[in-house]
Amino acid sequence: MTEWLPLVRWDGYLPLEDHGLIGDGSTCALVGRDGSTGFLCVPRFDSSPLVCPLLDRKRGGAFHLSLGAAAESRQHYVPGTGVLVTEIRSPEGMVRLTDLMPLRPGAALEEDTHAGTGTFLRLVEAVHGRPQVGLRLEPRGGASVRREPGGVRLACTAQGVEVTLRSSRPLPAWPGTVAMREGDRFWVCLQWGPGGPPRDAARTLAETVQVWRRWSGFLVQDVPSRALVHRSAITLKLLDYFANGAIVAAATSSLPEQIGGVRNWDYRYAWIRDAAYTVFALRRIGLPMEAGGFLTWVLDAIENSDGPRVVYDVDGRAAPREVLDPELEGYRRSAPVRWGNDAVQQIQHDVYGEILDCAFQWAATGGTFPGELWERLRGLAEDARTAWARPDHGIWEIRSPSRPFTYSAAMCQVALDRAARLSRRLHLPGDPRAWERDAEAIRSHVLTDAWDPSIRALTEHLGPGGGLDASLLALPLRRVLPADHPRMVATCQAVAERLAAGGGLLYRYLPEESPDGVGGPEGAFVLCGFWHVDNLVGQGRLAEAAELFERLCSYANPSGLLPEQIDPGTGAFLGNVPQALSHVGLISSAVLLGRADRGLQPELSTHAWFE
Repeated sequence: MTEWLPLVRWDGYLPLEDHGLIGDGSTCALVGRDGSTGFLCVPRFDSSPLVCPLLDRKRGGAFHLSLGAAAESRQHYVPGTGVLVTEIRSPEGMVRLTDLMPLRPGAALEEDTHAGTGTFLRLVEAVHGRPQVGLRLEPRGGASVRREPGGVRLACTAQGVEVTLRSSRPLPAWPGTVAMREGDRFWVCLQWGPGGPPRDAARTLAETVQVWRRWSGFLVQDVPSRALVHRSAITLKLLDYFANGAIVAAATSSLPEQIGGVRNWDYRYAWIRDAAYTVFALRRIGLPMEAGGFLTWVLDAIENSDGPRVVYDVDGRAAPREVLDPELEGYRRSAPVRWGNDAVQQIQHDVYGEILDCAFQWAATGGTFPGELWERLRGLAEDARTAWARPDHGIWEIRSPSRPFTYSAAMCQVALDRAARLSRRLHLPGDPRAWERDAEAIRSHVLTDAWDPSIRALTEHLGPGGGLDASLLALPLRRVLPADHPRMVATCQAVAERLAAGGGLLYRYLPEESPDGVGGPEGAFVLCGFWHVDNLVGQGRLAEAAELFERLCSYANPSGLLPEQIDPGTGAFLGNVPQALSHVGLISSAVLLGRADRGLQPELSTHAWFE
């Protein structure tokens, strides 16, 4: 059980780290330790938000179950599930809120099918005292309200949806207050899907718990920080669009990477890179089916868009272009608030390697390729043969002129290497000898053209003048270079020293040395710290790696969530939350450490394919 913590606000906002996540594989919600709903889009992750008070406490709408004069609270998950419990204390008493998005009874979450019911169910219990529970629903932009038996129906013009609010307690007014005494219980149900309210809320809760625990029962057990690793896997699943295998990068939009800064982006879409890293992590933790679902989704998306894009919506269409919201002030007045993402217009050559490596991982766990599927993969490998040398916008999606980024070139090497191995091992048509030759040539270019002898490190782009880039710590993970290669060891040391943010955290790069066209500082990037752990393991420095891993894990909030970035001075969350890549890093480092401690190869299922 987590400890009681005081409820505080910064500039009128509940801190980002004071939230948990619930979801149903179509959408999700951030739930605050004060009973507020900080962010909720319906019916999908990328829909217009029904409420987003995290982006404007006055104009962002509200869905609250609040306790007057609440002084402290704590939050935790029902183990093995996406069901969140929040306990709040005030001088009047204590309430326990259990929040969930119910799943269909018997749903198999590893299958590509809808499992949610379009419902946000909130169960309220008075643990002791006589608490007064305030109830409030105000969709952003307002709504027309119509009373109907058992609740109210709200037509939300700004979002183009209708929602129904029901309660097991009569609601003479809305918003209103429910007077409770010890042992009292009631539920509130917000619904946007078909069907009526739950006939038996306790049974609905039990059935949803059962569905989650069946899925989480597949997770491997023999890893360090097992509870936190399992929580990370469940968090990634909460960002999975169950119907087709798409995976969104984060649950939110425009949460700032620096308070008062302009680095505020919409991450409620499916990036090929982020999703590929996610299925890589899930496969390592015992969940190979998600890799197959994602692979099918991404190849269909590429075919429909005449080539690989950087980012898609969950249907596999191009994500919408970026627009600024003039109404919302942003979290802690960090404007602008953005909807959509202009990365959809960028070129990023790493996508070739992400997709081919995902296919490789899928095959290594027994997946097969129908002829048409392999032809599409083969075409991507052919494209990578020339793409690697052309400038692009890189893994960090710079908004300055494109450059021949080292990471992008390296991932083209991955695409060719994996295509060659798949072709040889599975006797698939292609030219594995040419792919191998080109892959080796790209590796040579990385080692020579990206090397800067003055700083003794590989740098961000091929050719002179590049700055340090923490993304190069990922090269050993993708088997481009071994972690103990002298130039990789030197690069790891340079990154650890010059990009250090303190407390084991790393900046991904320094904007003043690597202009990105955005301007302003940002926080430390959580994923890069875990990449550092992986390099230390690869160099045989297991004690240092284990110590750094524990330090990085300590930044998770009490319910086990991690953001995109951390303020190195305060430990506060920055950027969108929860961020899939941060949880990917935690899982991957834990698996690597666990296997190294037992003297095993880092990748049981694929190691033989590299011999």
